[in-house]
This record gives sequence, C-alpha cells and structure tokens, in this order.
Amino acid sequence: MKFKELATYFEKLEETSSRLILIDVLSDLFKHIKENEIDKVIYLTQGRVAPFFAPIELGMADKTVAGAIAIAYKEDRDKVLTDYAKLGDLGLVVQHVHHSPEGNEPSVSDVFAILLEIAHTSGAGTVEKRLQLFSDLLKTLDKTAAKHLVRIALGKTRLGIGDPTILDALALAVLQDRTKRKLLERAYNETSDLGLIGKTLMSGGLDAVAQLTVTVGQPIRSELCERLPNPMKVFEKMDKDGQGIHATPKYDGFRVQIHKDGQKVSMFSRNLEDMTHMFPELIAGALTQIKAKTAILDSEALAYQPESEEFLPFQETTKRRRKYKIDEMAKSLPLKAFVFDILYANGKSLIDKPLVERMKVLDEVIEKGDTLLEAPGQVLHKPEDLQLMLDDSISKGLEGVVVKRVDSPYVAGGRNFNWVKLKRHSAGDLTDTIDCVVLGYIYGKGKRTAFGAGALLVGVYDEKTDSFVTVSRIGTGLSDDEWRSIKERTKGLELDHKPARVESLITPSVWVKPELVIEVLADEITRSPLHTAGLVIKDEVKEPGYALRFPRLVSFRDKDKKAEDATSVKELIEMYNGQGKKE
Repeated sequence: MKFKELATYFEKLEETSSRLILIDVLSDLFKHIKENEIDKVIYLTQGRVAPFFAPIELGMADKTVAGAIAIAYKEDRDKVLTDYAKLGDLGLVVQHVHHSPEGNEPSVSDVFAILLEIAHTSGAGTVEKRLQLFSDLLKTLDKTAAKHLVRIALGKTRLGIGDPTILDALALAVLQDRTKRKLLERAYNETSDLGLIGKTLMSGGLDAVAQLTVTVGQPIRSELCERLPNPMKVFEKMDKDGQGIHATPKYDGFRVQIHKDGQKVSMFSRNLEDMTHMFPELIAGALTQIKAKTAILDSEALAYQPESEEFLPFQETTKRRRKYKIDEMAKSLPLKAFVFDILYANGKSLIDKPLVERMKVLDEVIEKGDTLLEAPGQVLHKPEDLQLMLDDSISKGLEGVVVKRVDSPYVAGGRNFNWVKLKRHSAGDLTDTIDCVVLGYIYGKGKRTAFGAGALLVGVYDEKTDSFVTVSRIGTGLSDDEWRSIKERTKGLELDHKPARVESLITPSVWVKPELVIEVLADEITRSPLHTAGLVIKDEVKEPGYALRFPRLVSFRDKDKKAEDATSVKELIEMYNGQGKKE
C-alpha cells in the first residue's frame, strides 16, 4: 500500500466522531493491507514504529520537525515555528507550506523503513542526519500524507483510537465479527504487542494467536483492582469458601514490572513504557537478588530517604522518572521495589497458577537484600484482622491494603474482584480519590481569561463501550501556575470536534484527546442528567448519569497512568452505592 492511501484512511479516522465508524474504517483499512505490512500499519496508527514497550523512539522534537519542514519546502524555520505557535499543530503547518511532491510515491514499508532509520540514528551529527532523512521523505508526499507523517513523527496522531478499537477492527476484518475481539484479548494482554497480534492473526489465524504467550522482555499488561468499602464486604465477596483472603499493604509508588533474562534486566511501567535506564539500583538488585535464570516480577517502587529511613510520598517518587542525572538521583533518592507477585520463572509462565502457589515460588526466587523487598502479604480469615492490617498500614502513611483471592490466577489486563483495594476512609463518606480523564477545557472568566482555561471537563472510562463518559466540570484545586499549564499540557491533544470515543452532553470550549489523567477528590457522587457516566436512555426514559459533587484536582497522573486505567464507570457506581455506609 502507498503511504498516500494510508493517509486517506487516517483522514477519515480523524474526521469521525463515532467509535463504530472508527471500527468500520479501520477494518476496511486492514482488509486492504498485506500480511507483511499489517504490523507496520498498526504501529503507525499508534504514532509508533514499534510496540509501546520497545525502547525505539523517533526522537524528533517539535523544533527538529519544524526544521525538517523548513528544509523540505525552502521555508524560513522561524516562520514555520511562528505558524506552529498560531496553529498548535505542525501537521497543519506543513499543509500550508507544502509544494508538489518530488520523486516516486513511497509505500508504507518505505516510509516505515526510513522512520526506523531515523530512530536508530546516533552518534556525531545525529540531528543533521535525522533532519535530512525526514525532509527528503516529506518532499515525496502530498499534503495529506505529509500532515500525517509529521504527526506520527511527533507521536501525536490525533486519530482517537484505543487498543480495544484496533482489536475490534482486526476481529471484524479477519474474523468477520467484531464481537470476537475477546478471542484476541488474552494474547494481547500477555504480549502487549498489537502489531504482533495483527500479523499473527493474518498469517496463521486464531490457532496461531492462541500460541502467543508470556515472553521475558515483553511486558504483561498489569492486573488491576476493584474497590470494596470495608473489611466485612471484602470477606462477603472474596471468601465464600472459607479459605481466607491474601492481604498486602498498598504502597503509594509506581508499578514496575521487572524482567530478568540471564544477566539482562528490563523494567516496564503500567503504561508499558520501558523504564530500565531510569533505575540503576533496581537493575543491580535484580541481578543480585533474583535467583532464577529467567523471571518476571510485579512490584511497586517507592523512593526511600536513607537519612530519615522513611519512604517518601508519591510526589517525591515520581521525581525518579527522568532521562538525565539518573545516577545522581539514584544516590540521593534511591528506590526500593516491593515485590508482590511473580508471573514467570525459569522458562515457565506462572500466571495461571493460584496466588498461594505463586507466593511460594516468589519466596524461593527472591534472595534477601536491601533493594527488592518481598511485600509482607499474609492470609487472613477474619474481617477484624483485615481491619487491623488496614489501620496499621494507614498509621505508617501507606494508602491502605490490597486484598486478593487466595486461589486466583494472574489475569493480565483484567480488573475484577480477584483483586480489591481497600483504602483509607473508603468506608463512610467519599474521601477516596477518583482518577479522571481530561476531555476538554472551558475558557475562563476574570483573571483566568489570561490563563486560557478556567474549568476542565473530565470523565471516566467505560470498559463496556471503550469510551470516555463525563462526570464533572472542575474549576477548583489548581493554582494559577497549574491553570496556566493546562494549555501546555494539552498541546497537541486539542481537537476541533468531539473525539470519537467520548460521550458527552456538554460541549467545552476546546475538546481534548482523552490522554491526560488527573486525580480528583470530591465530597460525594450524585446522580445527574447532565453527565453521561452510567446514563441510560431507553424508550425515551432517561436514567440520570453519575457526577462528582464539589470536585477538586489533587494531582496530575498522566505520567504513570493511561487513560484506560482511570476509574471505570463500574467502579464509580460501586463507590456511589458504598458511600455513607459504615458497618
């Protein structure tokens, strides 16, 4: 397929505001793609040249791409940057300065190969080499193709496509039924590689997809927690056969999946990002403390202050997510990894084993040390004992506890009642936080006029429909500097139409692609006909949606959480049903 043809599909995807049409357009695209290009097309659709976990980045900043545009079309670089400041999208800028294409139209494979070459360029003269390669490529493309190439290079495709949508489209294109997405999800959850799923499905069908499984060096999508209000409800829900429950303190750090393959260690975030280079102390700990030749561990990493011998809050821990002065930060703000699960050991996947069996293997695999610490979980048989652990955890400044079924497998990518989080104050009035996704912002009044934003339209994730639904408008909790930062944080995410995966009855001043995650505290959850979270319209009768009363922003969480990992509609309804109930 010519890249020009792919760009026409991207244009259709960008213009649609319907998720079902997104699936249809993608499915039609996949039907016209050959087997040897399907993985490349999927990665390009994601604004990538590799799966998210692969440490292969195009490494092209805004100014670098602007420089390439200037070279390709003999424009002044400062003018390109000035136009960018006005339009906020270099894709639109390139359309304004575009000249007629030169040379032969490149294929998708041709473009992909050049982008890979750019990504792998290093050493002396790297910037100049990348500029030349990219500008030469731009010259061969028409306006539409150039626009989308520029956005791919910046990782800002503006297509509004989530992973479930791609899986739906693959199922529709190859299996003729989008409801068969479930047949592909297990393999995706265990490999985290949509390109691999697409290529395997096209070449070998469902039988080949069924053979895909856990591999060291490829992150497994994290299992996530549901919520319950108190220890009594935990035992009612999770211990129906009297085996007890497994409880572990809940640490307020960030999820780190540690992979060891001989003397090679890799580490991944919950967002599937390769974080290996950021944490040299965890690499050293893995090499000295993991006795298995190959292993995959699930852990929570926290910053530790040696002088005061205390674990630091999340805001301090996040300072370790950086690209520069890594060794210096590792000394001043070292991390400890609390290992709470093992998913693979010595060539065998353990995810289908019961939790209690995995805990035995974990104890055998981890050698005592100062960096990797086994999370002190235990099996409890009475709600009173769980309450004691919860109180003890909170007294130590931790978030609460995580409770698991003792016989549960590790459900990659799953959110179910195998795992439940029980946090401070989760019984009683709503004082637990909610992770929301920014869907748009509303121009401010008064002094906020100068900030460009005065309120945020936020929502939560609806797992059933792979969409984002609204729960609130937020106008409090941000400092003046944070209000000013909204424009910068949403740069490249703004859209002039409602995103296809957003369901909203409210129209903000500016729509935002659902990627920015924030932590929100509210007084309570109420019912509201203005918001679409849980909204049901049937036979012209409308059941109100769910909304947050007196919400305020606590923190930005977009660096450690994907939008799809935000609070779900199901969780929101459970919190609504549980608020104000004490036992």
